[in-house]
Amino acid sequence: MKEERFFYVPDASEVDCLPDEEAVHAVRVLRLKESDEIFLLDGKGCFYKAVITLASQRKCSYNIEQKIRQNRTWKGRIHLAIAPTKMMERMEWMAEKATEIGFDELTFLDCKFSERKIVKLPRVEKIIVSAVKQSRKAWLPKVNAMTGFSEFVRMQRSGKKYICHCYDEVSRSDFFDSLSSVDMDGNDITVMVGPEGDFSIDEVKLALENGFESVSLGKSRLRTETAGLEAVMMANLCRRL
Repeated sequence: MKEERFFYVPDASEVDCLPDEEAVHAVRVLRLKESDEIFLLDGKGCFYKAVITLASQRKCSYNIEQKIRQNRTWKGRIHLAIAPTKMMERMEWMAEKATEIGFDELTFLDCKFSERKIVKLPRVEKIIVSAVKQSRKAWLPKVNAMTGFSEFVRMQRSGKKYICHCYDEVSRSDFFDSLSSVDMDGNDITVMVGPEGDFSIDEVKLALENGFESVSLGKSRLRTETAGLEAVMMANLCRRL
């Protein structure tokens, strides 16, 4: 069976050549040539079957033969807001795996106990693009800049909102049970995961005052990136079509 080669082209139907970085990968790394078949994804729900018409050191042109609309595999939007770890490699790993599982949006939170205040978004976005191509996802997750905790919880947003934390003095329900017990058809999900030292108790209370539901991800004490990935996986399983 011939391997299908996927490339990310945001405006695939409006242009006729691969972006520079994708062109280099196609021609110099994969050594594709004229008449070879490729697949494009636009990150907006469509795949395109195409044939290479020109393959040079600086350019890779194509002709689209078929537009293939994709169906979503989960209901609503899944939005993960998470405080980045000191070692950014751990966040990058989580972003990659969450993309492979399937989610829609990622926001980095600046919390009281955050270990990192600056995130290089282009690198995270590049990793997510690579994961989208590898996992054959038709929609590219949106990555947002670092946002202050209080600003984030006060933003108006649709659907169900959750904050995961470890404070025993604040009543919590199980995240998966909560997702499974209500009719989530068409509803979006926003779930927040704190830094290694957890959210502060005041942050938890502020979130509850702004409509977030207090939840637990289980009895195990999880690393931040593990908690974020587990939250995405639970949400995806509960919303799977």
